Amino acid sequence: MGRLGPTEIILILVVIILLFGAKKLPDMARSLGKSARILKSEAKAMKSDDQKSAPADPPVPGSAQDQTTSAPRTIQAAPGDVTSSRPVTEPTDTTKR
Repeated sequence: MGRLGPTEIILILVVIILLFGAKKLPDMARSLGKSARILKSEAKAMKSDDQKSAPADPPVPGSAQDQTTSAPRTIQAAPGDVTSSRPVTEPTDTTKR
C-alpha cells in the first residue's frame, strides 16, 4: 500500500501543474535552487567561522587574522550573479557570559 507506481506519480505531477500553472513552475524551481545555494554557502561560512573562533593560541592584537575577520563578507546567490549580492554585517556579541 505504501509504494507509488508510475501512474500515481504522473497523476501527482499533473495535479501540481494544474494547481501552480506551467509558467510559475520554472520560476519556483529557480528560486528554490538559489535558496539552496545561499543556505549551503551560509552553512559553509558558519562552519569555517566556528573553526576560526576556537584557535589553539590566543589571538595577538593587530595580527593578520584580526584584519581579515574585520573585512565585510559578500554573499552571492549564484556564481557571477553580481546584481543580487549583498554585504553581510556580522553581529557582535556585546553581552558578557
